[in-house]
Amino acid sequence: MSERDVRRIEVLTEVLSGRRRIASAAVVLAITARQVNRLLIRFREDGGGGLIHKGRGQSSNHSVSAGVREYVLELVRSKYADFGPTLATEVLLAKHDLQVGRETLRSWMLEEGLWQSRKQRRSFHQPRLRRESYGELIQIDGSDHRWFEQRGEPCTLLVFIDDATSKLMQLRFVPSESTDSYFAALKGYVNDHGCPVAFYSDKHTVFRVNKPDAKGGSGMTQFGRALAELNIEILCANTSQAKGRVERANRTLQDRLVKELRLENVCDMDAGNAFLPEFMKHYNERFSLSAVKVEDLHRKLNVQAPRLADILCHREQRHVGQQLSLAYDRRQIILERSDIADGLAGQYVEIYDFADRPLEVRWKGQLLPYRIFSKDQRVSHTAIVENKRLRHALATVKAQQDTKHLPQILTNSAKNGYKKNPRRVYGPDYVPKSDGAPAVEMTA
Repeated sequence: MSERDVRRIEVLTEVLSGRRRIASAAVVLAITARQVNRLLIRFREDGGGGLIHKGRGQSSNHSVSAGVREYVLELVRSKYADFGPTLATEVLLAKHDLQVGRETLRSWMLEEGLWQSRKQRRSFHQPRLRRESYGELIQIDGSDHRWFEQRGEPCTLLVFIDDATSKLMQLRFVPSESTDSYFAALKGYVNDHGCPVAFYSDKHTVFRVNKPDAKGGSGMTQFGRALAELNIEILCANTSQAKGRVERANRTLQDRLVKELRLENVCDMDAGNAFLPEFMKHYNERFSLSAVKVEDLHRKLNVQAPRLADILCHREQRHVGQQLSLAYDRRQIILERSDIADGLAGQYVEIYDFADRPLEVRWKGQLLPYRIFSKDQRVSHTAIVENKRLRHALATVKAQQDTKHLPQILTNSAKNGYKKNPRRVYGPDYVPKSDGAPAVEMTA
């Protein structure tokens, strides 16, 4: 018996004993006087049990029969075990002509253990303690955002943060997350701080070869190869929560840095990169912590600037054909004839593709002169472009389309050398041109 039923018994008892009138009981119970009279009749005949609703404990008039319920659950169990309630409802109606409410099917599946609620499907990530030493683990990530709001184009901010201290180590505005962008950020990092023990990143293709059976390459990306030459390890997180330090920093920067850029009226990437060192200084004073151990695990960079430039570039091997030609990046490269180049047919040379200077072809460290036969630089048709680089790729395509000239189509007359003669104006001094010798008049 519910609390409402007990309250009704008390009030109706007062009415029957003459201590309360029907109108007063109607006000107290929030019902009409006619309903009070009906309840009084049932109370006199059946007592307190007569006040309980007759439908309590009974199945609903709109309920589905037990046989239909078992049939539906058997279909779901045998054919649609991995279907969610919404999709299973649609399939049952389309293929089996069974109309069952979505929430009804959801409750059935929950009771039978065929579905889990959102709360039950939640995954919990155990917190990971910070590393104990400064420079032991550096988390890196890129954040694509409208950093300059409507004052400039959207871009990506590369963030390097120390795991032990939450100190921002390197910030850099770039068009998108690409190998060249990370090369430039890595160069600034190692020049400022030295070489850390390891970097911690996501599974972006800049850091990890996502196809184990890839035919080309050496099993590592260009960025991974550069880190290996600098004796820096690269580790990839399985989830974004695993590198939560840099993810939370991105969220903070998308709030604070955007407003700081607005106050300084910074509108482009060059001005933004010039402003970032000052911002990092104030940010680290506000949010960085002290490491558990005082030792700094950064190692001094023992690489000269020319050697560092050779490391932080795209390097690939290419086969030299019998005509001293090789293919790279949709271009055909022809080596200039020399004593060294003449003997390279059938061998492999190294391509050094720099971001800030022309491409170089080397063989055992010797620079080989060349010329480019084809300069087709457009984005490859049906090229695979990741989501993080899609905006930059579309901007590149649009710029190429704007500068592309339509081919000039010649008519057959133009191909045959036809030239249109201008209209001739005959004046009083006009003398017709003679094409040959003057005609001789014949006389008899």
